[in-house]
Amino acid sequence: MKKPLVSIVIPFKNTEDFFSVCLASIHEQTYSNFEVIAVDDSSTDDSKAIGMKMAEKDARFTILTNNGTGIIPALQLAYSKATGTFITRMDADDIMTPNRLEVMVQSLLAHGTNHIAVGKVSYFSETGVNDGYAAYEKWLNGLTSRGTNFSEIYKECVIPSPCWMVYSSDFDACGGFNTNTYPEDYDLAFRFYKHKLICIPCNDVLHLWRDYSTRTSRTSDHYAENTFLNLKFDYFKEIELDPQKNIVLWGAGKKGKTIAKKLLASNIDFKWICNNEKKIGKHIYDIEMLESSVLAQQENPQVIITVANHEDQKHIKNQLEHLNLSTYKDYYFFC
Repeated sequence: MKKPLVSIVIPFKNTEDFFSVCLASIHEQTYSNFEVIAVDDSSTDDSKAIGMKMAEKDARFTILTNNGTGIIPALQLAYSKATGTFITRMDADDIMTPNRLEVMVQSLLAHGTNHIAVGKVSYFSETGVNDGYAAYEKWLNGLTSRGTNFSEIYKECVIPSPCWMVYSSDFDACGGFNTNTYPEDYDLAFRFYKHKLICIPCNDVLHLWRDYSTRTSRTSDHYAENTFLNLKFDYFKEIELDPQKNIVLWGAGKKGKTIAKKLLASNIDFKWICNNEKKIGKHIYDIEMLESSVLAQQENPQVIITVANHEDQKHIKNQLEHLNLSTYKDYYFFC
């Protein structure tokens, strides 16, 4: 019986230092029935030539030129040529572990449609992995090991953009790469969540994630902090906002103020609470800052939390659970 075909889409631009290693890691996969559609997004180095060399060596690799500009048009073009039962994405500067495709395919075959195969990731860098990425890796892998990725989707992107696989039919049902919203990986994760796809737990490291100073996620405005907040808030309104509940915003830092302005612009009434004694009683945007203790007096609260400190988050979670409130039903951490 022939194994299902996996379509691997890769947008690339000026990654000549890393692209050959990336392509070799795919070429050497233990699961062999795949096709690679890689799209050059106006590279000015030898990236395309590296891709063409692999395509000459291995007919499973196809190299195209982007019709537009940017990652999303490149992904759209690549997927338009995909014919696989399964779809996955790869980044041109990263490395697949040898068994990545095999593990993901077997997971999907075992669980069927309406599931997402994910894998643990490991960051690496010539200059060392910074504390922020190390913490993100630990957090993300903890979710992946339990398959509970969507339980914290409003904190950060819970599906690693180059380490997932789904049935193409599920991908199409979620809108595929058809939206033009950045950050495109986080937007896709929200659409997987919205369509109630289920993450399959995985304890294997399947992706080696390269970090370096000129990586797109570090340099492009598409991945700036405000774009992430915009995306979170828009999906919160669409998926979570319950008109029968009373919105409470917890936190008056930079992110809290941004969310407050979005709530006001959307004509959504809310109470604003914090733990900062210097702010309690004052008005920000004509909204009085209240003590967090007033939360106990709110009927049917729906709480957005923008407090980033991990220790503070633990105390907040304990307080909310003491009030019999449930995560991702009654309260949501936005950082």
